[in-house]
Amino acid sequence: MRIKKTPLLFSLLCSFTFFLRAADQQQVSAPMLTSSDTAIVNDSLQGNITATDPRKAFKDLFISTEKTENYSVRLNPRAISFVQDYMGHHTKRLGQMKGWGKPYFDMMDGILVSQGLPGELKYLAVVESNLKSSAYSWAGAVGPWQFMPGTAKKMGLKVNQYRDERTDYNKSTTAAAKYLKELFSIYGDWLLVIAAYNGGVGNVNSAIRKSHSRNFWDLQYYLPTESRNHVKKFIATHYIMEGDGGITTITKDEAENAMLFSAPGKNNLSQEELTNSKIQTISGKYNSVIISKNILMDIAGFNRYNPDFDNQIAVRGSFDLRLPGNKMDVFNGKKLQILEESIKLLLAPINGNGK
Repeated sequence: MRIKKTPLLFSLLCSFTFFLRAADQQQVSAPMLTSSDTAIVNDSLQGNITATDPRKAFKDLFISTEKTENYSVRLNPRAISFVQDYMGHHTKRLGQMKGWGKPYFDMMDGILVSQGLPGELKYLAVVESNLKSSAYSWAGAVGPWQFMPGTAKKMGLKVNQYRDERTDYNKSTTAAAKYLKELFSIYGDWLLVIAAYNGGVGNVNSAIRKSHSRNFWDLQYYLPTESRNHVKKFIATHYIMEGDGGITTITKDEAENAMLFSAPGKNNLSQEELTNSKIQTISGKYNSVIISKNILMDIAGFNRYNPDFDNQIAVRGSFDLRLPGNKMDVFNGKKLQILEESIKLLLAPINGNGK
């Protein structure tokens, strides 16, 4: 009996081994994610995220490419594992927040953009408080933006026994925008800004000194664990909410590369429109809404000629403005007026009253 069982067992083991090898070959043939060829595909997530398998949707965000003309916002390879795991646990909850939180997101987006900040910074309030005005931390931080009393007062909010404006969505967002601008003026890098927003300037400056680097991915382990993970949670939340990354989910150097490789033709303009347009480099705190209003051009048309105008000019301080020839003439005729109005719009909300 033993002599007969041995060949049978050997046959079964061989079959199982063959099955495993076949499976391995299928995995090897699939595209691999590497630091050099992992790029975010802006439209690949449409219709793919499901509550049952969000991690598969995350993998679908990546393709292999070696062409710089296809450059898009890249997710740093050192964030992939964390973001993938976070999406697996939080996609359903944040998907629901898209619905009930829309009025708050719209309000926050308006305030942030009016001050020359990227609108997607609103997702920091999601990480901070789950968008709840009643949020209260063990350390004493309060409200959707989780301000400590001292920082809140410095940013113009009233915090006393009678009133706590940290719980006011509009006023606390205005204060957060002011604080984020202050931090960005120090670091010029949104990942470091988010780390400092959570852990304080002192911790970030210490990490920079110890690591001899201003790159978040190089200095991250010199930061407190909470601050390090806070940045990664923001990146993951951005990917869940937007389906891809943005100017706030990459380092300063990565942002400059993204802008360098952004092809100017990728703005859906016809050949005739390109031929009849003019390009002029501008610098200053210009706002797309103010420019559009003064040159009598609808904002959608302006954005088509100048994709991501507000975000890019906020980061770089300059922008290669493209407009139809006649509109560029109007712009130059009102240039100083437009800049003055843009600056007024930028500063108007920052008066402590949220208006």
